[in-house]
Amino acid sequence: MKSIAVIDTELGKPLTVGEIVIPDPQPDQVIVKLFSSGVCHSQLHQMHNPELHRPMVLGHEGIGIVTHTGKGVTHVKEGDKAIVTWVPRQPVKGRLAPRLSGVTFREAPVHGLVYTWGNDVLTWEQLVVKVPDNAATDVTSIVGCAVLTGAGAVLHTARVRPEDKVAIVGVGGVGICAVQMASLLQAYPIIAVDVDDQKLEYARRMGATHTVNSKKVDPIQAVIDISGGGVDYAFDAIGLKVTSEQILPMTRGGGPGADNHGGMAVLIGMPGKEMTINPGNFMFHQRQYRGSLGATIPEKDFPMYLRWYEQGKLKLDEMVTKRYKLQDVNQACDDLQKGKITGRAIMEYDFKA
Repeated sequence: MKSIAVIDTELGKPLTVGEIVIPDPQPDQVIVKLFSSGVCHSQLHQMHNPELHRPMVLGHEGIGIVTHTGKGVTHVKEGDKAIVTWVPRQPVKGRLAPRLSGVTFREAPVHGLVYTWGNDVLTWEQLVVKVPDNAATDVTSIVGCAVLTGAGAVLHTARVRPEDKVAIVGVGGVGICAVQMASLLQAYPIIAVDVDDQKLEYARRMGATHTVNSKKVDPIQAVIDISGGGVDYAFDAIGLKVTSEQILPMTRGGGPGADNHGGMAVLIGMPGKEMTINPGNFMFHQRQYRGSLGATIPEKDFPMYLRWYEQGKLKLDEMVTKRYKLQDVNQACDDLQKGKITGRAIMEYDFKA
């Protein structure tokens, strides 16, 4: 079958919206016709990465209707509503190995294990998660990355509990999901740190109790002062060298002896290649530093996230602040790069069930 998708054809060049050819699914593949997709900062990292093979498809959070299934697929069937994501619906060890889907662009095989910047996606069955038939067809697309990444880091990686002290550095799409989950779990204080006052005010509306503009004050000292000695958990939702280095000293210190642990720093954002941390933060204070890689079990947690949305607890409608069409993808990427998107943007397609 033929379809339309966004293709990255050459490093540093504008993205192409063009025709792709999708073969029949292999036994462990599924085709989903999409209603919408989130616009994630990770795609900017991909677009700027000279080591990735091209032509390349992009996007990794979307919602649609299953139209074709491979003969070995049993968890979804044609006509099911499903979220397409980048995290396997059941836990696997290690990162997924690169694999060609069989999709071609101008007769060349395209690279990318999953994509949602297109009308129809052919991908591995583990990246397609059945959701209720009444799930909304627009804002729920961001459950496939922003929610599972940000909310999952707070819920599963850190296991935040009521009255735990929390700081979130970077309140874009992923960071705002972390703020919301911390609020749902009744953490206090919830300190949002960013360089943009407009985004900080938005973070307050989404659950932050305190805000820090790191352009105006030392964010480490500000978080320590607000929390009365450091937070229990600090999350970096950006991944810059400076932010990755800031989150550990923001946490409270421990000391000598058993169970006298300090706080935990959690890296969510896509990291750079190096950072420098004072080893005394580990040794003298028994602090911890952890990574969080999409810390959600989609098959188990997606129904919960969607239920919380229906109950008004997870504010997906307020999170989605900009909407684009597929042909506007380069504008969407430019807006994201320049910090013009508060919360999360989505692309909406013409498909109506």
